[in-house]
Amino acid sequence: MQNEPQDAEVIVIGAGMAGLTAARALAERGISVLILEAREHVGGRVLSKQVDGAMVELGAEFVHGRPPELWALIEEVGIETIGRDGAMLRAQSGGGVVEDDPQDDSMLSPLEQLEDYDGDDIPFAEWLKTSGVPEWQRGALLGYVEGFNAADAGCIGIHALAAQQKAEDAIDGDRAWHVHGGYALLAEYLARRVRELGGTIVLGAVVRQIEWQPGSVHVVTESGAEFRAEKCIVTVPLGVLQRANRGGVEIIPEPPAVEAARRLAMGDAVRFTMVFRRAWWVDAPVALSTETLRSMSFLFTQETVPAVWWTPHPEPGPAMLTAWIGGPRSAKLMGQTAEQLGEAACCTLARVFGLAEEDVRRELVSTHTHDWAGDPFSLGAYSYVPAGALDAPRAMTESAFGTLFFAGEHTDVTGHWGTVHAAIRSGLRAAEQVFGEIS
Repeated sequence: MQNEPQDAEVIVIGAGMAGLTAARALAERGISVLILEAREHVGGRVLSKQVDGAMVELGAEFVHGRPPELWALIEEVGIETIGRDGAMLRAQSGGGVVEDDPQDDSMLSPLEQLEDYDGDDIPFAEWLKTSGVPEWQRGALLGYVEGFNAADAGCIGIHALAAQQKAEDAIDGDRAWHVHGGYALLAEYLARRVRELGGTIVLGAVVRQIEWQPGSVHVVTESGAEFRAEKCIVTVPLGVLQRANRGGVEIIPEPPAVEAARRLAMGDAVRFTMVFRRAWWVDAPVALSTETLRSMSFLFTQETVPAVWWTPHPEPGPAMLTAWIGGPRSAKLMGQTAEQLGEAACCTLARVFGLAEEDVRRELVSTHTHDWAGDPFSLGAYSYVPAGALDAPRAMTESAFGTLFFAGEHTDVTGHWGTVHAAIRSGLRAAEQVFGEIS
């Protein structure tokens, strides 16, 4: 294998944000790169779709805070971002809708205390039982931690949550923006740059085997195509990597990074977007002004599944509502079609806003979703760190004899797991490691 001809100096497995970032960084330094992507499009879990006159995000949607790597790319591409602000509404258990004070974060204040936590790394649910947090507040905290992290509160570690809290504070993480025209514009730009710099991207290339030894890699795809390189960066999602040599891709011999990956967890979430003929909620018979309803950005319905909804406000365009549920509660909606999700959501929204179900359903144009848990090229939404596994992401950043490297949001060591900017950071880190071995 050592003396066989090469297709590139570096093979990158996966054309998500981590793989595209790594490939572009290497190509800019004159290193020949070949990306093998299982899907028929680039972007991975960044998936934007133009439907019914609307740009719908089926995967990553928000720019969380001001991570420098992501904002540098946004500025380089030259696309517009729109800050997500507006009214935050909450459904009351006894009926009706009220407006939350966006400055009042007292409900989640116990999470801020985690920054100074120095006890044992235990699951969040276990910590909550002895935390002194009032019983009435615990449900909201559990819902937030599971929803935001797509995690099981009985599994996600308190040390990881503490690291995440510090990381978010450092980048103004409580603010969010939307990429106008679709998040996929960033992935498409990176792919274009890779090709312009002489790199190759092969779509529909499902990798089945990675055989390697120091200084040489041999990759075989489902179609039987074979590719060779000196080095390889593996950027497949955590759920896919965890199945390596266990019914998934074969990596021979198995590097230590795969065992480290199995100590992490892949979270589940269901999200779907409903496109409406008009913003019917503006005329809902609730005790809120028309101006407040028109500016609705987020809606929280804690007693329903889904429990979180958002609009594109203040971005112009068609009326839309996106629904989100993460963690174990998402299992109730797993496997449902877009039509089934939309049908049930109309019933929920009608109750919340005091409208007839048929009136809401009449306004619905279409519903759109993507089953990330059932997608064989993702097998989940995004990663989180269980109790006792905080060292696992860093272990994954160690190369195997300077030949196999791993990137992806699950390999982040800065507390930003599950984000686009974590994927970008990991791609830059892997590219630097490869360059250091080649130069």
